[in-house]
Amino acid sequence: MQVDRGSRRLNAMRCLSGYLPAALFAVLLAVAFEVSGQGGLAPEYRIGPRDLLEIKVFEVAELNIDRRVSDEGTINLPLIGDVPVTGLTEAELADRLKALLESRYVQRASVSVFIKEFRSRPITVLGAVRQPGELKFSGRWTLLEAISAAGGLADNRGDVIYVLRRASNGLSDQIAVRVEDLIINADPDANIPIFSNDVINIPARVDVTIFCLGAVRSPGALNFLSTQRITLLSAIARAGGLTDRASKKLTIKRRDRSGIDVELVADFKRILAGKAPDIELLDGDVVVVKESFF
Repeated sequence: MQVDRGSRRLNAMRCLSGYLPAALFAVLLAVAFEVSGQGGLAPEYRIGPRDLLEIKVFEVAELNIDRRVSDEGTINLPLIGDVPVTGLTEAELADRLKALLESRYVQRASVSVFIKEFRSRPITVLGAVRQPGELKFSGRWTLLEAISAAGGLADNRGDVIYVLRRASNGLSDQIAVRVEDLIINADPDANIPIFSNDVINIPARVDVTIFCLGAVRSPGALNFLSTQRITLLSAIARAGGLTDRASKKLTIKRRDRSGIDVELVADFKRILAGKAPDIELLDGDVVVVKESFF
């Protein structure tokens, strides 16, 4: 059993290799090798209330049982009684039970603990799914399984799924997975393993309106989707291009998040020639193209 779980851990780490920074992946891979024979896929997970534990004791058949952690953070076991478990890892609880058994009942105890259900730190799925919210995390899931448990993707879903992963040391990492790779291409590397306390966010596709005024052939409101790359060049093209009398200096009027109006000046000719970066536009931006009299 231990060999099987260790293999699953290493396979899961391989799935993450394409999405994590190299340094972070190296650390996680080292951890995977270090704990490959010690139990589940979550060596740093701390047991909490309502988690379901699978306990195996080779020498004591009565202790080969499953136990749900109480709201007070304890489990009740035959022969032993109530045992506080909150805050312990699988390995730490196994060591505690081993010490209790060897001090009272057997000369040597072989104990393993496996977390079957993660209820104290559930997965959260947000955004464009049919049933957003917390999931009662049972066993080891993949991204597809988590999305399916949330009712599947909604019709207005965007093109990218983000997984926010928080480590016990406070560090966090965001993994981006393209919906096309996961759903359409069925790329196994995109179907990454999901761990307790992960937050899965699928931003919804929304309408974006850009206003293009002045010396363009079709001035007015331009409608885009948030999944599209919306830039100054694409907006001018959507507006039919510049007129013959258009100035090459364009102004972008924008209201920032603090509510302050700002203006950006762009050189259309330099952007078109690739000598200046194309400017990404935001919902509500107003592009003003003045006429040139020279």
